[in-house]
This record gives sequence, structure tokens and C-alpha cells, in this order.
Amino acid sequence: MTKLFESIHVRNLTTRNRIWISPMCQYSCEEKDGVVGNWGLVHYSAFAKGGAGLVISEATGVSDIGRISPWCAGIWNDEQTIAWEAVVDSVHLNGGKIGIQLAHAGRKGSTHREWSGVGSIPISEGGWETVAPSAIAFEGYEVPRALELSEIEDLKAQFVAAANRAVTAGFDLIEIHAAHGYLLHEFLSPLSNQRTDEYGGSLENRARLLVEIVLATRVAIGDELPISVRFSATDWIEGGWTQEETATVAKWCLDAGADLFDISSAGLSTAQKLVLGPGYQVPFAEFVGSTIDAPVAAVGSITTGTQAESILQQGLVDLVMIGRAALGDPYWPIRAAKELGEEIDYIPKRMSRALF
Repeated sequence: MTKLFESIHVRNLTTRNRIWISPMCQYSCEEKDGVVGNWGLVHYSAFAKGGAGLVISEATGVSDIGRISPWCAGIWNDEQTIAWEAVVDSVHLNGGKIGIQLAHAGRKGSTHREWSGVGSIPISEGGWETVAPSAIAFEGYEVPRALELSEIEDLKAQFVAAANRAVTAGFDLIEIHAAHGYLLHEFLSPLSNQRTDEYGGSLENRARLLVEIVLATRVAIGDELPISVRFSATDWIEGGWTQEETATVAKWCLDAGADLFDISSAGLSTAQKLVLGPGYQVPFAEFVGSTIDAPVAAVGSITTGTQAESILQQGLVDLVMIGRAALGDPYWPIRAAKELGEEIDYIPKRMSRALF
């Protein structure tokens, strides 16, 4: 059997293969209430029907001001939780597993979806005051307000409450979003965190909030569900967050109760200097995987089954996250199996005549 189509087991979660669908924003809560609707139900179910081992939800706000945009999903109230439960049930009925990415957008919140406008949405038009570790704006956005210490305590409680709701909804995994320039990444990077209290300065202080959220989440949900953390391994800016710091903080998160790490990059600043190409973020995942005794996922410009299998055969990462390739083709896992000559028994019978 190819490595790509081996199952993987983490705590009480077993997935039928090592193809996981990366979180991808959908901006489809048209009532702007954070309630995932029919678009989400069909969207996530398609990936499960297409053979993915696990699907991770779009960035899901732990509070109303934790959303990236007014059209983003949330999980801070009962109505949102019930809507997610329907999505979870559908994914399970189609043979897949599903995780939720818990997120707070920080200074990158209250923004337009790309087809509705550009930049921050004013409060008068349904936006909100954004918060961040320091009052430093993301380029082109409104200046955020620096969080008070008391608000940081409230923030931790919001993540825990959201995690408990995710358990109620039946999710199989919880991912904490500490990447792409959103709030927890803002705390990690010295470029966006200029605090002088216990949440700023040293690496230990900048990582404190993330580690505390992981620990509090593990205590709250118990020992059964796995916790993943998504990192941006580097800011791609001199003097910014680095892969070495990512590996160190991943170890601290592991000690606090996390189980696996989803390694992306960038998103903190428009000053980033990315070097793009096939699998361009894989070396970051391999670096973290070589330094930590926990499963690590690679993501970013992974487009073919042969490429994905080659990445896993190197032995430094354990999973591949497929994003845009699966967005364009929800049946990517089935096509990858055909490409690699792998026989799988979970192609839906109704699709037996499909030309994969």
C-alpha cells in the first residue's frame, strides 16, 4: 500500500487515509450571523464523498469579533452549534471525519470578502473595532486596539467555550489557528507583538497565550479528541517569526496537550517575500517534523497524488493537507488513488461509472 492511503490514528481518531482537506475560508454565511448553511453542508460533504480522510472547517470564529469578515462562520452560540452538527453528521454519513478550526482574526478582522470590497468594513456598515496584541495595523486595514490583560483572560475562555461546543456538535478533531497573521500568530511574531507584559517580549511570553489556550482546551475537552495547531512557520520577513521558533513552540504545545501540527507559512504582513513553487512550504513541515515527536502535516501547492506520496515517503511528515486542488476537484483523493494504482473500497457505488 502507498503511504498516502494508509490510515493514521491519533487519540480516538482514525482516518482512512492521510489526505486531509485544508481549512479554506468560504465567506458564505449570507445572513452575517455566523451560522453555516446549505453551502457549507454541501461543500464539506463533497470532500467526504470524494474520499478524503478528514476535512477541516474554514476558520471559525470563537466570538463575533473573532471572524475575518461578517460572512464568516462562528461557533459561539447554540444556533451555530446546531448548524455545524448537521454538517458533521453529513460528513460522517459520507464516510469521512471532520475537524473544526477555531480562530480569532485579531487585527485582520472586520474585512470585506474579496468579491464585496477591499479593506476594513466601517462600524457604521456592520464592521467592528478590531483587537490585537499591540495597536499596530495590518497594512491597509484599520488600527486595532491593544488587548487589556483582562480581555486576554476572556479570550482564553472563548476558545474553551468554542471547543466545548465543537465536542457537542460531534467534531472529530479541534484545530487551533495560530497562522496566517490572525490573532494568535500576531502574538507569536515580534513584528506585531510589542507588549511589555507577560504576553510580549521573549519567545516564552509571546507564545504564552497559545500554550495557555492549548492547555485549557485539553483540560476542557478531556483525553479523547486530538488537538491540532496550525502554524505559519515563517513570516518570510527578516526579523520576523521563524521555523526554529515554530518548532520550539510546537514542543511546548505538545507538552500542553496538542497532538499534531499543521505547518503553513506567511500572512502576517504584505512585506513578506515568498518564494513560491510546487510544495514550497513542505521544507518547513519537514523541519518541524524532524525536531518533534508528533505527527506533522505539510500543506501548500501539493497538486498530484505522485507528489503527495513522494512527500510522505521522505518520512519527515505524516499527512498532506490538500487545499486549492481539492477545492477545484473534491474527488481529488479518488483520482490520486487511480494515479498511484491504489485500490480503495470507499468509492461510492453510485459513482462506479464515473471517469476518474
